[in-house]
Amino acid sequence: MQVWVDYDAQSKRLEVTLAPLKVPKPRRPLLSEAIDLSTLMADAMYVGFSASSGVVSGHHYLLGWSFSLDGPAPPLDFSKLPALPRLGPKPRSKVLAIVLPLASALLVATALAAVFFFLWRRRRFAEVLEGWEDEFGPHRYAYKDLHRATDGFTERNLLGVGGFGRVYKGLLSASNLEIAVKRVSHESRQGLREFVAEMASIGRLRHQNLVQLLGYCRRKDELILVYDYMSNGSLDKYLHDPNMPAIFWPERFSIIKGVASGLLYLHEDWEKVVIHRDIKASNVLLDKQMNGCLGDFGLARLYDHGTVAQTTHVVGTMGYLAPELVRTGKATPLTDVFAFGVFLLEVACGRRPIERGDRNNPVVMIDWVLERHRNGSLLKAVDPRLAGMFDIEEVILVLQLGLLCSHPLPDARPSMRKVMQYLDRGQSVPDLSPTYMSYCMLALMQVEGFDSYIMSYPPSVTSSVAVSYGSSATVLAEGR
Repeated sequence: MQVWVDYDAQSKRLEVTLAPLKVPKPRRPLLSEAIDLSTLMADAMYVGFSASSGVVSGHHYLLGWSFSLDGPAPPLDFSKLPALPRLGPKPRSKVLAIVLPLASALLVATALAAVFFFLWRRRRFAEVLEGWEDEFGPHRYAYKDLHRATDGFTERNLLGVGGFGRVYKGLLSASNLEIAVKRVSHESRQGLREFVAEMASIGRLRHQNLVQLLGYCRRKDELILVYDYMSNGSLDKYLHDPNMPAIFWPERFSIIKGVASGLLYLHEDWEKVVIHRDIKASNVLLDKQMNGCLGDFGLARLYDHGTVAQTTHVVGTMGYLAPELVRTGKATPLTDVFAFGVFLLEVACGRRPIERGDRNNPVVMIDWVLERHRNGSLLKAVDPRLAGMFDIEEVILVLQLGLLCSHPLPDARPSMRKVMQYLDRGQSVPDLSPTYMSYCMLALMQVEGFDSYIMSYPPSVTSSVAVSYGSSATVLAEGR
């Protein structure tokens, strides 16, 4: 629509002419009115537009205009005018009409799925946390952190499987620390608080030949122990796996002294007495420099110096159990010494504590070594994989000390401080002649054989005992 507004100052007449767009100006105006605008004019004024339709609402849009004083206004160039705006609502797209409901439904479904996933994940990583555990807070790990560190406890991170759980390699992303994570089943709530307290106390142990226990996690009926990761794995595989390279004697002797030093620290040099209760080659782990470190404190018990341990449950591994432990169920530092003696023989001989012999009869290593000692052929017990490359005095020392530590009578065994003195050549190992070994030991170990005490287990224990001749079996009778 075009509108012309003309004012003639001489005749004092205002005319308004209206015509459709691109139509010439009509001769007859739509509105003609006599009015004197001189009283409203000033020397300097602005020219503008305003419109009103009274009480009726309307929309006005000015596309272009021209103005002239003392003559007709120049015509407008319609090609340069902007396009007219759309009147009324924009037509709704059919595609949008289809997509919008689908997108809304998908959004709702996604939101519900997110809620269910959050609840499932929260339940999956739920942990048991009781008030008494607050005091052990610094030693506790979140289950989700350990789950993430081990890639969900995937099989490719599995380091090994033992009688009390599976061990996985992990990496804590926050600290970039490599860890070993052991999952332990603990179905009984009895003694759980004591167990966690002991784990928190053991976490304070500091010795170069002990694998550092970093902390624990408890989830449902499962306990998870977190240790430092030892890159070279367990000593067990180097002694018994034919696919692994044999370690030389100097390294073996160094490992023996390192484990003995760590065990002395546990028994006598720490603030409490710590009984490991599961000393064996598979629990001796090797770091990057092949230093031996005693690990896996999942069965360890501790008590104050000068007191007596109260535990009466048989735990440990077949072949490493002292006779009095099987009969009484009481673990003491001397039962650890017995297991250490078996460990000494295992390192020197390269044999397992119990192996399968002729006609599938069990061959007990202590019997086997003692027989060679009696026959004066002790060096024939040395691991053939060493190919004769060893220090004869050190090998004889280790074999004799192994027999002494594994004496069936507890009082005949040396303390770990004495053991360290023997290994450091500060004292000589007592003569293992029949006179020293005593008639009781000869009767037990020469006539009946070491395996005879296995058959004398109390009925409550034999039901839980299983012997594997390929590898030492773990024994757990009546909890911890």
